[in-house]
Amino acid sequence: MNVFQPRKNDTPPLHFLLNGGTIGSLLQSMDWSDSPLGPPEAWSPHLQAVIATLLPAQTQFVLFWGEALVALYNDAYAPTIGSKHPRALGRPAEENWRELWGDLEPLLRGVRETGQTFSAKDRPFYIERRGVGETVYFDVSYSAVREADGSVGGVLCLVTETTERVRFQQRQAFLLELGRTLPGLGEAERMEAYAVSRLAQHLGAAQVYFGEDQGDGAGFKVTHEWADGVPSMVGHHRYAAYGATLREQLAAGQVVQQAFECAATPLGGASATLHVPVLRAGRLEAVLGVHMRSPHACLEDDCQLVEDAAKQAWAAITHARAERALHLLNESLEERVAAVLAEREAAMLQLHEAHKLEMIGQLTGGIAHDLNNMLTPIIASFELMRRNPQSERAPRLIDGGLQAAERARNLVGRLLSFARRQTLKPQAVSLAALVEDMRELMARSLGPTIAVQVQIDPALPAVVVDPHQLELAVLNLVVNARDAMADGGGLHIIAGRDADGPPRPAGVAAARLVWLQVRDSGGGMSEEQLRRCIEPFYSTKGVGKGTGLGLPMVQGLAVQSGGGFEIRSQQGEGTVATLWLPISDVPAVCRDHEMADVPQADRPSRVLLVDDEEIVRHATALQLRDLGYEVTEAASAAAAMALMERGWLPDVLVTDHVMADMTGVRFAQQMRERQADLPVLIITGYANLTPRELKGFEVLRKPYRRAELGQSVARLLAARH
Repeated sequence: MNVFQPRKNDTPPLHFLLNGGTIGSLLQSMDWSDSPLGPPEAWSPHLQAVIATLLPAQTQFVLFWGEALVALYNDAYAPTIGSKHPRALGRPAEENWRELWGDLEPLLRGVRETGQTFSAKDRPFYIERRGVGETVYFDVSYSAVREADGSVGGVLCLVTETTERVRFQQRQAFLLELGRTLPGLGEAERMEAYAVSRLAQHLGAAQVYFGEDQGDGAGFKVTHEWADGVPSMVGHHRYAAYGATLREQLAAGQVVQQAFECAATPLGGASATLHVPVLRAGRLEAVLGVHMRSPHACLEDDCQLVEDAAKQAWAAITHARAERALHLLNESLEERVAAVLAEREAAMLQLHEAHKLEMIGQLTGGIAHDLNNMLTPIIASFELMRRNPQSERAPRLIDGGLQAAERARNLVGRLLSFARRQTLKPQAVSLAALVEDMRELMARSLGPTIAVQVQIDPALPAVVVDPHQLELAVLNLVVNARDAMADGGGLHIIAGRDADGPPRPAGVAAARLVWLQVRDSGGGMSEEQLRRCIEPFYSTKGVGKGTGLGLPMVQGLAVQSGGGFEIRSQQGEGTVATLWLPISDVPAVCRDHEMADVPQADRPSRVLLVDDEEIVRHATALQLRDLGYEVTEAASAAAAMALMERGWLPDVLVTDHVMADMTGVRFAQQMRERQADLPVLIITGYANLTPRELKGFEVLRKPYRRAELGQSVARLLAARH
């Protein structure tokens, strides 16, 4: 019987269904002759009152009424059950929730019999709502609804679906565990075997494997697999066996799902496949195959997990292969020098592509030596202060430790700027004032045999750049000039408007620029040296005298700031390095007073501090409390959200960006959904956050001084008020 066939007799609208939206209209027009509830006009006054209250609600609810547990719900709930709506409306729950009735019925019966409320967070349910079974998650509260005589008439279920968040956390946990485990396995073969077995267990698959593309446009080769009761895939295969256009789809970056009849399947009993491409530089390198025994439509979250895991695992596998190839080449280097050199360079290029940032770990001992020199006074100062906290030397020890920490921060910033992973803090900067402040430092660096001339008009417009990184860039150029003038010479530092100087380099988008030029009278560079001088780790200064990061850092700063960089040189005529930077629309910041005042809290303000590193969170909390703020700490985004659930509202959110359960930006967005005007400060140690990724949030770079933290929080609170 179609219960949604309109009733033949025209009846006036029932008053308690008037504001019930689409569901209210359905309840009005349904044929109730076969329903245990009977027509709505015959419902008890109490049930009518409950429905009148709940139908207009924006919260998702379903009410199971009477002994038959007849389902009544509102518009907000209908999407939750997918294709079960509208046939589930007004019908006994067992008819439409059969696949989870063994799980759901005891919960409903328990509430009806005891009158006690049942609630749970992230409660899993297996449900068929889109033509395929899936496990979904809800925050639920099941409460008894009583009739006028006090008897339990039904069970009111208030639900909030959390499937997306739970699956995201599960996916992140899986990828995190995979990323932590693979490097420790060492050999590429063990990594591949582990990755396919973990994916198979997670997905409940019959077979998982990596097929390496053979480069002939037709076939792939499987070396390792995980299989359970199906024929082995190890060996060579043709893409066409799984579809005439499969390879073309994979080469285009498409994930391909297919279903096979058991009689026609090439999989020996498996009836569904998922093929995920792994591309590198736009070329198909491998395909991850997942075979299922039964028809199985891959959910969006599962597909995303397989894609991310395939990329992560294949990157680790190719990296391990490159390292192994490099090791084998080095072992036989003496016997096959000519051939090995070419192969070794190719292996090094592959290793560099797989993990570019690992090159930082290959730096010369000089960087480690510098870092150790900076850490030594920090450790020594703190040990002495712990032994004698009231010593007269304490202020001097603190100053020495802070100076060493600041030097270490600058060195780390230099490395991050090279990798273009530094989150810059651009502001309006006067070039004349910045170079003038550096005169003493440059004089000590250059020595008495080099004459310095500076020609920068103080009236020159300010530029938009991170001042600390610009200082480091200028110092790099000055030191390079010094090394090029071993017997003395002249150094010129000049600046001017774009129209009055050298032609700007190609690709610079900013409309208005100022250029800064460092020119020396040294011996210049050869064509080969000039061509390679901006390559990372390339240096002409000899072993232990240079890292080869100076000029790449300068170029990285220029590009990140929206400008450009160019270097010209000729042997016997010196070198000219030119840096272009965009003009600021506001006057330059007076740096003499930039950190002079550390703003204290001018009113009672509650700060929610979220960081999963306890030692960092504790230190930051102490700084904020010292500035006069009321600080509430949370070790994770979930813990912070629990505070919000209890009704606690902060005045400002300070959160780390990289956390195990959720990124700071994503967490801040969720907080803004609850508190739209909440000021947010994102703290990051290395993430290269673009304005699009920041979503308008302010960022503070680690490590930071107390003054920087205080100014950031005060600025956010002032903008709110």
